[in-house]
Order: sequence, then C-alpha cells, then structure tokens
Amino acid sequence: MTNENTTPDSVSSSKPDSEIELLKSIEVSAGLVFRNGLLLITQRRAGDHLENLWEFPGGKRSAEESFEACLKRELMEELGIEVEVRDLVDDITHDYPGKRVHLKFFKCKWLRNEPQALACQNFAWVGPNQLKQYAFPAADERLLTKLFTGAELWR
Repeated sequence: MTNENTTPDSVSSSKPDSEIELLKSIEVSAGLVFRNGLLLITQRRAGDHLENLWEFPGGKRSAEESFEACLKRELMEELGIEVEVRDLVDDITHDYPGKRVHLKFFKCKWLRNEPQALACQNFAWVGPNQLKQYAFPAADERLLTKLFTGAELWR
C-alpha cells in the first residue's frame, strides 16, 4: 500500500524496497487521551501480537472509515469511552517481521464514561514521569520521545 504522506525518515526498515513491497500493510489509528494531566495507555492481551506490551489505545482502520472515525470506534470498543479526536500528533510507518504498520496518533479529549478493559488486558492513567516505567512496542519510540521531551503535549 502506498502512502503519499510517508516521508523516508518516518519509515524504520532495513529491508530492501523489493522485500518491503511484499509486507502486509496495516493502517492503525491511536489516541493520546488526556484527562487532568494524565495520559491513558492500554496493555496488549496475552496471545496477541506484541503481547503484554503497553500502547496508546486504538486499532485497525477499515477501508471505508477515516482515521478519526476509526479511533472513536476503537476507543468505544476497547475501553467503552467517548472522546473528541483533535490534532494529528505523529504519523509513523514501522516494519515488523511480515507486516508494515502505518500509525496515526491523534491527541484526544476524554468526554465521557470511565474506561474499562473491554478489549485489552489492562489500562492505566499515567503522568510524564510514570510513562517511562512501561514497555512499549518499537513503533512507538519516536512518539514516546516527543512525550518525554514535549511538555506542551500534556496540556
């Protein structure tokens, strides 16, 4: 799948171009959901790809929906919460063995419903100092750096 918005430095891969073309491509929308200075993170379920790692909640986009609509749907399914999807914070493409994941991270405002672990193993509200205590997938590394160094994202 070709993405015109992907820049060379947003793709992290050591594979030759011919090998990358054969990878299964997945589009994911994820949210940075803030409430009272804390960020909502979720833990992947045991048995899932990247099991037990922590992530920013969201999920796979269907062909017929926008990234924003996907995120609202996924947060309701995964956590039972309603959010207002705001600005795009980062757009990352990352290659895992056998698949290429294109992630769009949006800043979100929590609107209603307390989170529940409906389609995740666990969840946590964390502050900037606590975030470093959690293990995240490699694809989230650049965004984590922004969160560790960019106090404005937490406002």
